[in-house]
Amino acid sequence: MLPPRRTLWTLRNEWRHLVRVNPSDRPWQMPFAAALAGGLPVAVGAIFGRMDYGVLASLAGMVFLYLPQTPLQHRMMWLMSCAFGMVGCFALGLISHLVPVLMLPFLVFATILVTMLCRFYRVGPPASTFFVMSASVGAFSPTTVLEVPLRVGIFTLGALLACFVAFFYSVAILRLRRPMPLTPPAPVGFDALVLEPVLIGVFVGISLALAQMLHLVRPYWVPVSCLAVIQGMSLRAVWTRQLHRILGTGAGLGLTWVLLTMPLGHWTICLMVIGLTFLIETLVVRHYGIAVVFITPLTIFLAEAATLGQGSANEVIMARFFDTVLGSMVGLIGGVCLHNAQIRNRLRPLLRRLSPEI
Repeated sequence: MLPPRRTLWTLRNEWRHLVRVNPSDRPWQMPFAAALAGGLPVAVGAIFGRMDYGVLASLAGMVFLYLPQTPLQHRMMWLMSCAFGMVGCFALGLISHLVPVLMLPFLVFATILVTMLCRFYRVGPPASTFFVMSASVGAFSPTTVLEVPLRVGIFTLGALLACFVAFFYSVAILRLRRPMPLTPPAPVGFDALVLEPVLIGVFVGISLALAQMLHLVRPYWVPVSCLAVIQGMSLRAVWTRQLHRILGTGAGLGLTWVLLTMPLGHWTICLMVIGLTFLIETLVVRHYGIAVVFITPLTIFLAEAATLGQGSANEVIMARFFDTVLGSMVGLIGGVCLHNAQIRNRLRPLLRRLSPEI
């Protein structure tokens, strides 16, 4: 094959992977319930004039996305376990903020441990993403020792509200759809359970270290972007996910710019959070890149809900794009290492000596 033809074939192949839309049988009730789980805390915050508390509880409400398609009793047990895990990650993140030297090692070990548990229990998408996000947000939330119980309590209330929404959603949807049968999880190999989580944790730590070295205003977005990219099941998936995240973020920032020109009050932001969450959960299983277009304004609204409309958002938008590019590039490099046979073969004996028999 001649080089020009090979280049053309490569470009066509990349374009096909980039625009491919996956089929989905997700019912519309699921995105609607997810929007309620994430939007109701913001509404409560708007009522009492404390959008910062509402946004914090809204992040905990994202635990709804871990709801499995199993019988009701298993659904609720599973979701409450995930809620406990997210609360624990957030609480430990807050504690690490009080001792800054612990931030980086805490996030590395939290990512490793959470990824191991998600692999062992076969937790599907979004897998460890929101656990690590909760830890990152907690680690970079300005707080004092006396405020830790309050913030953890608000976060817990958001998670409990999501569990209530999940219960009523499950009662309704199980009348329309049969639950998936419970099956014992298949055994997990050493690479998937130990080697890959260690590599993922190391590169998430590297991304955070770079963010801190560059003195970024919101460094927690960098490790989250890194984790979202590196979790691809193959190098092809990692590469495509990286392109989706960068291109989708660029388009999403344009959408954010348009939305920020509108009059922004607490209730306007609340309605936007609900609407954007519904769109994201409808689209994310079909095309990740299109979903990122709406994820970008949602994350900005949540991060800046308490101060939006009080000044220019140019710095927020530019910082968000730089954070995403930096995290995605580190995630891409991590994905190359993760799927490189030589690197895996060199690390495997070392990790086997350091870990118990699996």
